[in-house]
Amino acid sequence: MAKHVVPGAKDALNRFKMEAANEIGVNLKEGYNGDLTSKQAGSVGGQMVKKMIESYENSIKTR
Repeated sequence: MAKHVVPGAKDALNRFKMEAANEIGVNLKEGYNGDLTSKQAGSVGGQMVKKMIESYENSIKTR
């Protein structure tokens, strides 16, 4: 069994995923989402990456 290095990280990532899906209109539910198309799943992942990059860029501008 894998040990979680950062407590609460899994929950935070799940909230982040739900937020990103909501922003692009993909209806995610808690747990398994095997009914999503590849396009929908890829769009959620892409939105998450986009938001992470924006967050990083904003953080380096304030330094």
